[in-house]
Parts: sequence; C-alpha cells; structure tokens
Amino acid sequence: MCGRFSLTVNEAELNLRFETAGGEAPYESRYNCAPTQMLAVITNQQPGKISYLKWGLIPSWAKDASIGNKMINARAETITEKPSYRNPLRTSRCLVPADSFYEWKQNGSKIPYRIHLKDTRLFAFAGLWDSWKTPEGDVLNSFTIITTEANEFMKSIHERMPVILPPESEKLWLGSNNLEEVLAMLKPYPSEKMDAYPVSKLVNSPVNDSPEVIEGRGARE
Repeated sequence: MCGRFSLTVNEAELNLRFETAGGEAPYESRYNCAPTQMLAVITNQQPGKISYLKWGLIPSWAKDASIGNKMINARAETITEKPSYRNPLRTSRCLVPADSFYEWKQNGSKIPYRIHLKDTRLFAFAGLWDSWKTPEGDVLNSFTIITTEANEFMKSIHERMPVILPPESEKLWLGSNNLEEVLAMLKPYPSEKMDAYPVSKLVNSPVNDSPEVIEGRGARE
C-alpha cells in the first residue's frame, strides 16, 4: 500500500515541473503527507492547475464520508471490478505529485524507509478522484492512489508499491479515452531507477511534518 509520501519542493518547482499554476489554497512543502489531509493534486478536469483534494476517495454515491478512510489506495489488479473505482477510472483520473513515499520494512520491528527516484526529484503517482456532496450541500473532492505489485527493488521492503508514472505518460494518463491504454500504465516502476534509505520513526505520526522526517535513520529518533 501507500500510506505516506512527501512533496518537499517549493511551489515554483512544482509548477515548472508539471506546467501548472498555483491552486486555490496556499502551497506548503510537505514532509509527511497522510490520509484525510487536503493535498496537492492535478486532475484531468483542471490539468493546468494545482487542486487540493482529500486523501481517501469518497464515491459520489457514498452515504457518508467515513468510507474514504478505507479507500486511500486502489489495487490495479481489481480496479475495473470495484464500483468505487470503475467510473473514476474512465472519467476522473489525476496525478498526485511527490518526491518520495514511505514504506515500513518488517525486521523484528517495523523500520520506515523513504523511497525515491535516482534521476529526478519530482514524479507523479497515478490517482483517481471523485466528488461527493455533503449533507449540507457542499462539494468535497477526494482522491486515491493506485498501487500495484512490488518491483524487484521494492520486494525487499514491501510486497506492494504505488504506481509511479513516467513523465511521458502523465498527460496521457489524464487525457486518454482508451481504457486498455490506461490500464497498461498501471505497472511497477523500473527497479534500477529507484533508491531508498531508512528514516526516523518520526514519520510514524502525521503530526510530524518537518525536514527532520526525511533525515536518514540515526539522525533523529
């Protein structure tokens, strides 16, 4: 699964990389993005703008928002079978910008690792989004991150990983009307392009959202 990630770059770097303009909310660098938070996302509806959506997809037909707490990830292998994801896969895809994600390796105790790409600082997860209307009539937009089986590199840390899109596929992910083409993008990122290092257990709590979170293990505990 993918339950934490970071987006530590400044707003100018983010907009330059994804050819976007600033969003409706003030941008902040994030070292420990967690479920239920409002986070920077690029939707197919507004591909030239940073939008802020709640992490944990709430389907348009949901009776209440609590379902989103269980839907932070969508498995690529069953994504066409689940009613919550089937329609968004066709009509409501998004990019989730990041510069790393965290996973916990079981080694007697759970050790958190920060996983990143070797050759680029910024990348995007493949995501889905949906709009839900609150009982008060307000619209709440939310998203989920798609996961797939781990590549050879990630297998030593965890059995699954988020789908990371190569830059040349990002616009296609947002704009393609060909479902087969879209599904073909949901695969593990090449192992040789990834790296990781253990970090402090500060990342275990979403309250901790500072540069210390991404320091190598031993720097802080």
